[in-house]
Amino acid sequence: MFDNLDFDVIRRSLPYLFLDGMSFTLMLTGLSALGGLVFGTLIALMRLSSYRLLGRIAGLYVDFMRSLPLVLVIFWFYFLVPYIGQWVTGASRPIRVGAFTSSLVTFIMFEAAYFSEIMRAGIQSISKGQPAAASALGLTYSQSMRYIVLPQAFRNMLPVLLTQTIVLFQDTSLVYVLSIPDFLGAASKVAQRDGRLVEMYLFAAAVYFAISCFASYGVRRLQARIAIVR
Repeated sequence: MFDNLDFDVIRRSLPYLFLDGMSFTLMLTGLSALGGLVFGTLIALMRLSSYRLLGRIAGLYVDFMRSLPLVLVIFWFYFLVPYIGQWVTGASRPIRVGAFTSSLVTFIMFEAAYFSEIMRAGIQSISKGQPAAASALGLTYSQSMRYIVLPQAFRNMLPVLLTQTIVLFQDTSLVYVLSIPDFLGAASKVAQRDGRLVEMYLFAAAVYFAISCFASYGVRRLQARIAIVR
């Protein structure tokens, strides 16, 4: 079987695979991680709020998102949101939502549920004496969170946040179901065009493995450095 493999197809397709496919994957990963972190931090603050209603709403959102397969959420948003938008706005036709927009919003909403739990653990790891001291100095709750608690929580949880981002990088391959030309989608198109499925999927797996391993090694180095500073 291996005698019939032609790996030259990989060399010929490298510009398309990396300039188009991988650049899209990395862009989607970065934007989703940033949006998920911001939204997730807000959800974490809601869950830790003294207002029980806010905490319950945030808790229901987290439990709901974490109980669903990501690919199902992608399909839901892509196919149902246009009709929901039509119903809300009263338009005569479904509101068009592009594949990139739908995938980006889906990943932000989905990852926010996981980032929120990481940030909640980071906030709770900060000694309660520090917010109390900030209050004694005249800082408001928002100032205490902004200048004292959140910077420390973010630093403590940075390795875990980066690890979740690596998982997000792997999960972006699911946009293939929407025919978006991410790295896996680009590899699949080349494979089907040239009839070289084995070669292209092996190469795609090797690239995902190499990037994830290199990023995981960097996270371990960062975690060791943070532990030394402590």
